[in-house]
Amino acid sequence: MRLTLPRWAGTLAVKAAVFITVMCCALAALLGVLVHVSVTNQTVGQARDLALSRLEDATTAYEAGDTLGRFAGVDPPGLPESLRELAVAGDRGTMVAEHEGRPAMWAAGPASGDRALAVQVDYAQQERTIAALDRSIIWSSVLAIGATLLVGAFAVTRVTRRLHATARVARRISAGDLDARVDDPRTQDASRPQDEVAAVAAALDSMAASLQGKLLSEQRFTADVAHELRTPLTGLHAAAELLPPGRPTELVRDRVGALRTLTEDLLEISRLDTGREKLDLDTERVAALAERVVRASGTETEVVVVRDVSVETDRRRLERVLGNLVANAHRHGRGPVVLTVDGPVVSVRDHGDGFPEYLVEHGPQRFRTEGGARGHGLGLTIALGQAEVLGAKLSFENAVDGGAIATLVLR
Repeated sequence: MRLTLPRWAGTLAVKAAVFITVMCCALAALLGVLVHVSVTNQTVGQARDLALSRLEDATTAYEAGDTLGRFAGVDPPGLPESLRELAVAGDRGTMVAEHEGRPAMWAAGPASGDRALAVQVDYAQQERTIAALDRSIIWSSVLAIGATLLVGAFAVTRVTRRLHATARVARRISAGDLDARVDDPRTQDASRPQDEVAAVAAALDSMAASLQGKLLSEQRFTADVAHELRTPLTGLHAAAELLPPGRPTELVRDRVGALRTLTEDLLEISRLDTGREKLDLDTERVAALAERVVRASGTETEVVVVRDVSVETDRRRLERVLGNLVANAHRHGRGPVVLTVDGPVVSVRDHGDGFPEYLVEHGPQRFRTEGGARGHGLGLTIALGQAEVLGAKLSFENAVDGGAIATLVLR
């Protein structure tokens, strides 16, 4: 079973903040424990030495028969039982214990008759010192963690901001804006240290420039080939019209017509690739325009009008989009073909085998068809390009009960 992390766990800034916080807390705890142990040992050691020194003085006085001091005595009240047993056994020892509500350092040694000679030293001041030290450690750790977290968050935010900028440029490039560049300042100055983010930005800019150059070269090649073919095809078409009637003449004229159509499609694609197409806007009724397209196609296509609206659009381009969708449905699908108008949404459906998976997932691709289908894959490519010029959305899907559906949403 795979552990699923919450959505916030994927944010680099949050991960960095959590890591910095955990490491600061661990370091502060380690240093705090070390300081606490060191100071406590030193404080307890000093109090123990003082108590043993007074015990030595009390033992000398006891053996000499002199009067013991105020804080010394034989089996005094409050002496811890474990320390008394140690003294009775003939050893000396010390212990911190409560006496009359105050902490005291006890030192005890053997006396005559299974009794213990003990002294006590006030330990309240030392205990307050250790408690104050612990509070200082905690507050200084909190302040250090807060300051480190702020500095770390500032540093990480600078990195993540640059990463987000690089990601935005990458998305713009994937959307077709090949002029987009990151232009990270670190990549412009060779004297500045190049970190990993700058390396990614430089690689992305280099990739975009290379991709743009290759695409522009392909677009120029397509446009040049189409323009060069146009003149000989015009002459070839004129010559074909002069041939005597017959089956060979029909075949020549058909192939010349197909080649002229392919050339015109290539020219139209090259114009769309430049991204400089201008709209000739006018107000059109969608249902009337759809019926004109079906009549012009000369196909048996059913037109269903659910709701008719007027839209401001480029009539020629919209007719081109719908005409290509209808032609594609008849060429690659099976009847009945239905064109449905539902307000600004126009759909064309056939009842064939449906669109190929690559087309549904990635959109139409030039010069690609599957299953032995005729054509060059340019019709839907042109329809998609013209739809983008219109500011409309053209999508492709397969019906659950079979058939392909192309949906155009006008704006």
